[in-house]
Amino acid sequence: MAYPQKLLNPGEETIVDLHPHWWFFAKEALYVVLSFVLVTIVAVFTGEGAIAGALRWISIALVLLTTLRLILRWLSWVTTYFVVTTDRVIFRSGIISRQGIEIPLGRVNNVLFNQSLFERVIGAGDLLIESGGERGQQTFTDVRNPDRVQNSIHAAIDGLRDQ
Repeated sequence: MAYPQKLLNPGEETIVDLHPHWWFFAKEALYVVLSFVLVTIVAVFTGEGAIAGALRWISIALVLLTTLRLILRWLSWVTTYFVVTTDRVIFRSGIISRQGIEIPLGRVNNVLFNQSLFERVIGAGDLLIESGGERGQQTFTDVRNPDRVQNSIHAAIDGLRDQ
C-alpha cells in the first residue's frame, strides 16, 4: 500500500516509498513455525489421558497466540511508511495511535547506513539521518536497500539545491 498522496504538499513528489523489510516479520514467523512443530510433536508423541489432553490444548493456544502476534506485526508493517519526497523524509507508524517524524531535506546534514553481513545478504539495514533539528539524529531500522535509499536522499538534496 503506497503512502497517501493527499498527505503530500502541492508540487511534492514521492521518490522512495517503503514499508519495512520482510525481516521485520522474522521473529514472529519463527514463533509460529515453532508452535506448529510443537503441536505436531505433542499430537504424535502423547497418548491418551488428562495430561496429554492438557498439552494439546496448551500447544493449540500457543499456535493461536503466535499467529495473533504475527497478524499484529503485519498490521504494524502495513501502517509503517518510510518515504522520501522532493522536500522531506517522512516516517509514520502506528496501528491505532499514529506517530511520525518529518525531516526537511534542507536540514539533513548527513545520511549513514549500517548493514551486518547477514543484512547485506537479505538486503536490509539501518539508516541514520543527522539533521539540524531538535533531535539531531534519527535511526530507522529494517530499511530495504539502505545504500540505495541513502543515494536517493542525497540525490533529492542535490535536486533541492539546484532549484
